Amino acid sequence: MFTGSLVALITPFKNGEIDKKSLKNLIEFHIENGTHGIVVAGTTGESATLTYSEHEELISLAVEYADKRIPIIAGTGANATHEAIALTKYAEKVGADASLQIVPYYNKPTQEGIYQHFKAIAEETNIPLILYNIPSRTGVDMLPETFARLFADFPNIIGLKEATGNVARVSEIISLTNPDVLILSGDDALTIPMMAVGAKGVISVANNIVPEDISVMCDLALEGNFVEARKIHDKYWKLFKVLFVETNPIPVKTAAYLMGLIEDDELRLPLYKMSESNKKLLEDTLKEYGLIK
Repeated sequence: MFTGSLVALITPFKNGEIDKKSLKNLIEFHIENGTHGIVVAGTTGESATLTYSEHEELISLAVEYADKRIPIIAGTGANATHEAIALTKYAEKVGADASLQIVPYYNKPTQEGIYQHFKAIAEETNIPLILYNIPSRTGVDMLPETFARLFADFPNIIGLKEATGNVARVSEIISLTNPDVLILSGDDALTIPMMAVGAKGVISVANNIVPEDISVMCDLALEGNFVEARKIHDKYWKLFKVLFVETNPIPVKTAAYLMGLIEDDELRLPLYKMSESNKKLLEDTLKEYGLIK
């Protein structure tokens, strides 16, 4: 259910509030273009600057707009365990299909602290939990042994979004668990390398603007057709790079606006609009791919 191409959805804002019309249009766009699942209120969705009530509203709106036509995975992690539990319970109550749980950030917990954090969430909820390891954002790395322990102890911990940039982590995690464990790439540039050694898909930034091709690429990889999957990977290599020329989600949100997918390119401080030089690079790249004129 959570394999293939899952979009790390941007959160559209307008006049300081969630742009409900654009959010609904984005969800329809992904359903029409074959995206396999939608992650809301993640890093790309600017979760760090959502108010608590907005966080809940975004999840409930996504569930409502999707109407069971596509899985909704709610980002409900936090660096305070009680807050993560409360948000996860809310997501479960309103009908989200799964929860994405980031490793606690800033606090820099020990491996035992990470284990106890996710243990508490798993014991308080029944919704499937996909853990999210991204040391460049959190300041701490959940080691494969810690994930394997959690995966063995709690049946509702079903997988991991792995964003260390280390392809070898996939093989290490599989060796500690089993070949069917759900591992998702957290980096578009590494989707094909990671799937080649056992990952089951990606939570993608690029999918925000080229959903059909990223979904086809993942389908091909899941079928074992890496020759054809790599052609799509190679085609979009330049796009993968330019979408990270500034802090995510600044470039991809700007791209979505330039493509007319959202009504406003509004970001929340401390994120700020792209520099003119990088925006020009992004525009030129989008034109090269035929995504804008």
